[in-house]
Amino acid sequence: MKHRGRHRRRRRGRALRATLAGTALALTAAATLISASQATVADAPGALKPVSASDGAGRLPLAEHRIPGRWLDRLASEMGRPVGVGTVLENADVPLREAADCPAPEKHSLPVEPAATRAYCFGGSGTRGWRAGAVTTSGDADDDGRWGANRVILSGWTRGAEGGSLDGPAPGQGLAKVAFVDANDPGAPRYTWALLAVPVDGGRDYRGLVSPLSGMVWYQDKLLVTTREGDRNALYVYDMDRIQRATVESEAVGRVRGGWSAHGYRFVLPAVGSYTLPGGDDAARPATVSLDRSTSPDSLVASEWVPADGDRHTRLWRYALSRDPARSGLLATDSSGDADPVEAYETKTTDVRGVLAHRTGWYLDRASGGPGGHGTLWRQDTDGARATECGTDGTRHCWSGGSGSLSYWEETGEVWSQSGRMLFALPLTSIDRALD
Repeated sequence: MKHRGRHRRRRRGRALRATLAGTALALTAAATLISASQATVADAPGALKPVSASDGAGRLPLAEHRIPGRWLDRLASEMGRPVGVGTVLENADVPLREAADCPAPEKHSLPVEPAATRAYCFGGSGTRGWRAGAVTTSGDADDDGRWGANRVILSGWTRGAEGGSLDGPAPGQGLAKVAFVDANDPGAPRYTWALLAVPVDGGRDYRGLVSPLSGMVWYQDKLLVTTREGDRNALYVYDMDRIQRATVESEAVGRVRGGWSAHGYRFVLPAVGSYTLPGGDDAARPATVSLDRSTSPDSLVASEWVPADGDRHTRLWRYALSRDPARSGLLATDSSGDADPVEAYETKTTDVRGVLAHRTGWYLDRASGGPGGHGTLWRQDTDGARATECGTDGTRHCWSGGSGSLSYWEETGEVWSQSGRMLFALPLTSIDRALD
């Protein structure tokens, strides 16, 4: 039986590679049809400009705040003992579809060059009315690529965020949820949902998180997620060992007659802390984040979102992660509880939807600039910028059009992202080869 299972996986792998190769050829042909108006927005942004951390543009301290432990304990006493990721994965019963079984319009959003080597799509009613956001994996959580014995992908989704900006839903509207994907078998990944929430009323209730989930990093036992414009909190923090079970199945969120509801989902994560922005509503804020393991200590990198027609440059920041075992998964802070960036840059790249840093290179995912088009993936450093060219006209619009955040799974060497309902991966080495 083991041999037959291995042969089936090999056949599935060959079929997937053939499907993705065919998709890549079709996308390459489509790339030649990129309009002149779209091509004008891919002008080279040049080198990154270092900004002093003492400079007003470079300094973005984030003040750490903890949800009182008694609030969380009160929730747990009412809802039941918290569970961990393993328990959530035991309930992963919805299959992701392999690329061969995904609709052609969905596959059109995949990168043209370099091509994805793994791709899946979400189906069913679970994503109808929801917009895909950020991706992070157990490769971020632990350097061996596993959380316990499991390989896991987290896919963020938001409801109520409209248009092409990263503003997110209006206050009091919208919800954010995460798909916990059991990725132990690459040929048959399965997932289940968990709602993101924020405790209120001293831990007697919770509300749904309002966020476009444009950035998300799972590091050690913490999940850090971005919030919406207008929220003084730049990042919310979740504890992956403090996941609560919902006890009532209803569309409501929070305490309901007979127990606790999570909009019909079986699990809910209550926030355990946040990082607050300085200044007023016009303060810069991280819109997308990722983990960089090529630094010492490991670090979180962030990019703000500046629209394509904005009148200023985009700022990038790097924050060190704490080495203190008592502060696992959190940013390094000073005696005042502030996390200050250890590096800051400016770039002329606008409409950045994903950021990734590895060694000296910063990879910036720029949106397509129009529906149905493809985006541009830039690699920038302090010496210059490069982007892949594809199609017969050498366009730089070769990346996924609706792609969100970028996540590097160091143990496998893969970069993960998602575009619409497509979740995909490709080796970082193939990205670099296409850029050189």
